[in-house]
Amino acid sequence: MAWFSAPEYWLGRLVLERGVAFIYVLAFVAAARQFRALIGERGMLPVPRFLAGRSFWRSPSIFHLHYSDRMFAGVSWFGAAVSAAVVAGAADVMPLWSAMLIWLLLWVLYLSIVNVGQTWYGFGWESLLLEAGFLMIFLGNARVAPPVLTLWLARWLLFRVEFGAGLIKIRGDRCWRDLTCLNYHHETQPMPGPLSWFFHHLPKPLHRVEVAGNHFAQLVVPFGLFAPQPVAGIAAAIIIVTQLWLVLSGNFAWLNWVTILLAFSAVDQSWLGMTVPRAGSPSPWFVGVVVAFAAVMVFLSFWPARNMMSAQQRMNASFNSFHLGNTYGAFGSICRTRREVVIEGSGAASVTGQTEVTGQTEVTGQTEWKEYEFKGKPTGLRRMPRQWAPYHLRLDWLMWFAAISPGYALGWMTPFLHRLLRNDPATLRLLRHNPFPDVPPQQVRAQLYEYRFTTPAELRRDHAWWHRTLIGSYVPPISLPKPVKPGRQADSGD
Repeated sequence: MAWFSAPEYWLGRLVLERGVAFIYVLAFVAAARQFRALIGERGMLPVPRFLAGRSFWRSPSIFHLHYSDRMFAGVSWFGAAVSAAVVAGAADVMPLWSAMLIWLLLWVLYLSIVNVGQTWYGFGWESLLLEAGFLMIFLGNARVAPPVLTLWLARWLLFRVEFGAGLIKIRGDRCWRDLTCLNYHHETQPMPGPLSWFFHHLPKPLHRVEVAGNHFAQLVVPFGLFAPQPVAGIAAAIIIVTQLWLVLSGNFAWLNWVTILLAFSAVDQSWLGMTVPRAGSPSPWFVGVVVAFAAVMVFLSFWPARNMMSAQQRMNASFNSFHLGNTYGAFGSICRTRREVVIEGSGAASVTGQTEVTGQTEVTGQTEWKEYEFKGKPTGLRRMPRQWAPYHLRLDWLMWFAAISPGYALGWMTPFLHRLLRNDPATLRLLRHNPFPDVPPQQVRAQLYEYRFTTPAELRRDHAWWHRTLIGSYVPPISLPKPVKPGRQADSGD
């Protein structure tokens, strides 16, 4: 069946499958290490409470059958182990049908996590991983040549990611059209990386070139994915290079890496001068399954295609609870200034007097406030931003959204602060530094600051990457309610 098989994409499939499996490893490990404080039984947004008001079809998840923290941890670590086995090549030594079941299992497990993750899992790359992971079910293994239809669907997914992102920009903030957005974006992006300071200080004419290049890569190049070779391969190479540029300039979890992997669906090893392996004819049942899957995906593509053509284009939206046939695109609007929510604690029982700021410590009268430091988001002024992607720090990302608008923190900010007041171990593991390692603080509060990158002169003088200015209070000082004494009836204020 020459029309069905594309052996010249053997290398592209190998990279794509092993790469997606590796991203699955990271996603499952991140879930296992962070879930207890975020969505565990005693977390900020507990899964049991969420599922109590949800039907299975609204949020498909195996956790509708049963939920416990032990089960969630087991699912996460089991998913990571199976994914690691696929990275090591286990799926290629299995019968085709069992390899397909392995990919289906990974998709079901991660879909179950995403659909109970609530706001902590409300990121476009969750849907992207699920949709790419579902495609892997129908890409075959070493026993068959890559199916043409699945490769075209992978390119269609890549097209939606890139073209959707380009459209959301050109329709959105004016700075994308006048080529000035990167005057701000490297500084105000959710989680800067170690090179973001340097990118920010590039000459402004070069920033304009960056934006123009981004528009070309996202609005023009994706059409080349559907052209004959070598045009499709050149288009894929351009996308890979631009995505690597984004990897260097910031932390966007696994968004860029899945995009890079999808580009390998257009890498033809024959015109690269590499030998094309020989493969036998695919089984009729496999042909039938792939054709049926392709038909379903063509049907589901109506909604994202309509969304891209709409003047009211939605960003990172799923049109069904299985996260298939999604729409993508972000940063239609760019912040001009960076705001950060800084969490502080105090061992004092009350606060009096005026506030004096000294380095990372604030003194209010006799009250000393000490800062909690996060792993990824900017807090300490002299700490160089770290590289975390493709790993995902969910709390750090939500703190960036919370700084933009308190509405993003509804439901979880107060539970988060209460857990700090108890020195909750699971919550503290999400942070880089706890200033109260022995005794929990008596009070905690959140302050809102404006951050900016230091100038080269300030960096040399102060050895600081950031400068900040206090805007005001974000959450006033709070403490845990005092326990009610025996024999005393609690009133409504307790």
